[in-house]
Amino acid sequence: MRTSRLVAASLAGVVACGLVVSTTLPASAVASSKPAEGETLKLPAPIGRYATGESTFRLVDNSRSDPWTPNQPFRELMISVFYPAVHTGGKPSTNQFPAAASALIGASLDSGNNLPAGLVNWAATKTHSVQDAAMAPGRFPVVLYSPGAGDPRDSNVTLVENLASQGYVVVTIDHTGEAPATEFPDSHVVGNAPLLAAFAQVGDDQAAATVLLTKVMDIRLADTQLVLNRLSSLPHRLTAGMNLNDIGMFGHSAGGFEAAETMYHDPRVLAGVNLDGTLEFTENPDGTHLSQVALHGLKQPLLLMGSTGRYPSSIHVEPSWASFWQHQKGWKADVTLNDSQHQSFTDAEPLLAQLAGKVPDSTLTYDNGTVDARRAVAADRALVDSFFDRFLKGHDNHLLDGRGASQYPITFVK
Repeated sequence: MRTSRLVAASLAGVVACGLVVSTTLPASAVASSKPAEGETLKLPAPIGRYATGESTFRLVDNSRSDPWTPNQPFRELMISVFYPAVHTGGKPSTNQFPAAASALIGASLDSGNNLPAGLVNWAATKTHSVQDAAMAPGRFPVVLYSPGAGDPRDSNVTLVENLASQGYVVVTIDHTGEAPATEFPDSHVVGNAPLLAAFAQVGDDQAAATVLLTKVMDIRLADTQLVLNRLSSLPHRLTAGMNLNDIGMFGHSAGGFEAAETMYHDPRVLAGVNLDGTLEFTENPDGTHLSQVALHGLKQPLLLMGSTGRYPSSIHVEPSWASFWQHQKGWKADVTLNDSQHQSFTDAEPLLAQLAGKVPDSTLTYDNGTVDARRAVAADRALVDSFFDRFLKGHDNHLLDGRGASQYPITFVK
């Protein structure tokens, strides 16, 4: 299965190596498979004016059964909420990955990124956010984040946490049954065995791949609707600072596709960013199975951010982006991150760069490209921040008009 535009490297790598995890595991079973101590990788610190907090919640939809778990009459999700906070000094930061799920997530990351097992201690990486910290005073726009297919919701803390530090409430979504492991408050962990089996069964059957990818996106759209509907039901300590009249969404790969499709179907989402995600239901994008958003465009603004690597994405080479560009009614821009690969828009960029000298250079450039990691992170953050500042806060630094763009490794595609 191709990994470039819709299916994350972590998922495709697991399928390829034959690793299948159980659908539901008790925390004790996961804990027994902890990886050996390895390298501790560090996420880049956010640069906004606010400290950040993180809270996690379980959401349950009793109106639909779980599409990946037979006989489960409800759909359950986990979300994380990152937000501007106060009084976090001296308090411990949260872990990037939940403790009970980190072994399975780590195994998936190792296989998907061709890393030796045990080289990285994926349970040790910390965020810069304090659990349930007091929220900063004010009312902040809300932005949803969705990861690529096969990635956990915690796979882009670099962008999410920085956005929260700039004065946003950012809600990240685990699409249960896609991520290698989703840990719930009662400590049970749900893996992705049914999804892996479905991708393995598809093989080279393009028609079957289209059916499966359509199913994945339909599930994601329903999950996002659940999250949007429940935002106002979160604890008052959070909702008191959330401006639910200004909602945006961004995502990587399938998550970027999901953000655009959500905007097409739900006017509550006012602005969106697609990080290197195709807008069609095909393994190898060729314009044959375009989505509604690719066929009709949007009234809301959408920023396309593409890579230049094995499967470059821009309005000139990606058929679904070209169709969207032709039909888009709202504001639009296409920005390329130079010398990048598909994972250059995620935490893989700053984290894997720390393994230089410990793995072959080809391993790092395969997922991250040759762009300097610090410059890539700076560019990704600057573009995402500038976009949401412009369309959710009304503050425009004109980066998306090209002003100051020369300091970043980016090209505006016309």
